[in-house]
Amino acid sequence: MSMTKKVLETYKKRLLDKKRGVTEAYLKNKTYGRLTEDEGTQDLADKASSAYTKEFLYSLSNTDREILQQVDDALARIEKGTYAVCVECEKELNKKRLEAVPWASHCVPCQEKIEKGLL
Repeated sequence: MSMTKKVLETYKKRLLDKKRGVTEAYLKNKTYGRLTEDEGTQDLADKASSAYTKEFLYSLSNTDREILQQVDDALARIEKGTYAVCVECEKELNKKRLEAVPWASHCVPCQEKIEKGLL
C-alpha cells in the first residue's frame, strides 16, 4: 500500500488534530484537578469522591502522555518515510488499522504479541 503524498498529508493532519485534542484535554483536566484541590470538602464522601476524581484525572493524563508519544512517533515516521510499516516485522500496516488508529506502529499480529508479552 504505497501511499501518495496526498494520502500521507491526510494522515498527518489527523495525527496533528489528535495531538491538539489530547493536549487541550490534558490542559483542561490539569486545570480541573487544581480546582478540585481548592474545594473545601468537608465530609468523608466528598473527600473520597474528590480523591477518586483526582486519581482518574492522573491516570487519564498518563494515557494522554502515551498517546502523545505515539502520535509524535508516527509523525516522525511520516518524515522518515517509514509510516504505515510495522516497526517490528516491517510489513505494511492494514489500511483499516490506520483508519482506526493512525498512530499505530505495529501490524495486528505483532500488536497481539506485544499485548501477550511475547514481544
